[in-house]
Amino acid sequence: MISVIGEKLMAEQPPAMTVRDVAGFLAVDEKTIYRLAQQGKLPGFKVAGTWRFQLQDIQRWIDEQKRRTSTKERATN
Repeated sequence: MISVIGEKLMAEQPPAMTVRDVAGFLAVDEKTIYRLAQQGKLPGFKVAGTWRFQLQDIQRWIDEQKRRTSTKERATN
């Protein structure tokens, strides 16, 4: 049975994504997701030894990667 607080939290946040979900979302191989997560380069957490990811964390990571890329491109031009 889920508490009222748990129901509210679930309504506000999408469920955690799996490695397969994130790999599909980013159009990369699952091995890439495992590697990035294990290196601490991709925000994630483990539940019972299995990697999970929150969509908002992945979106923030994407935004940060875009900022880094644009900063590097400006520095080389």
